[in-house]
Amino acid sequence: MLLSIKRLAKSFDDLEVLKDINMDIEKGTVVTIMGPSGSGKTTLLRCLNALEEPTNGVFSFDDGFTLDFQHKINKNDLLTLRRKSGMVFQSYNLFPHKTAIENVTEGPIIVQRRSKEEVYEQANNLLKKVGLEDKKDLYPHQLSGGQQQRVGIARALAIEPDLLLFDEPTSALDPELVGDVLSVIKDLANEGWTIVIVTHEVQFAQQVSDQVIFMDGGYIVEQGPPEKVLQNPSENRTQQFLQRILNP
Repeated sequence: MLLSIKRLAKSFDDLEVLKDINMDIEKGTVVTIMGPSGSGKTTLLRCLNALEEPTNGVFSFDDGFTLDFQHKINKNDLLTLRRKSGMVFQSYNLFPHKTAIENVTEGPIIVQRRSKEEVYEQANNLLKKVGLEDKKDLYPHQLSGGQQQRVGIARALAIEPDLLLFDEPTSALDPELVGDVLSVIKDLANEGWTIVIVTHEVQFAQQVSDQVIFMDGGYIVEQGPPEKVLQNPSENRTQQFLQRILNP
């Protein structure tokens, strides 16, 4: 078990966005989170690396690192949590004034203080992995949306995280570019990376997921293997959601 999450809750003032979330993430597996807009999917993902600090809950990692958000968390522990995960954002979030390779090397050099020589060699290999070796000196505005998202994936990989987090990585892309990004994520899953992904791509989820979580209203309504949750859901709310997105 890479990460066990118990009683996770998140409120923004009086608005309770996540309510009593309990989930386990096994090492080397793909967990897909699905649900309607406003169900809490992205907030859950952002809590996993403390971009949003949970209101309550306990995170327990397999290396013994534990955070109990019922108590005040110190800055060093939050940084440790953030270093355990790499986030790929819906809207790329690349530095516009830096080239593709500079975007990939920023974190390892500035935050992890690794040697430039080592980091640049790794970055070249990662850009090659995502099919962008020949685009390394281009700036984000010179890249397509799909290419920017693949740079974002290389950037997340560069910090060598335990956990890769994807927040609807294809939702901002033109339909013909979606396949390239999903193909890279499939390759990462096949390599044994631990992945948590928020997506509406049902077919993709069926192909790569070990576990699917369906959320609504801040709760986990249903979770289990894709053949159960996506093909034979037991909850009416899950059935309604799947019918709507499969038969728009």
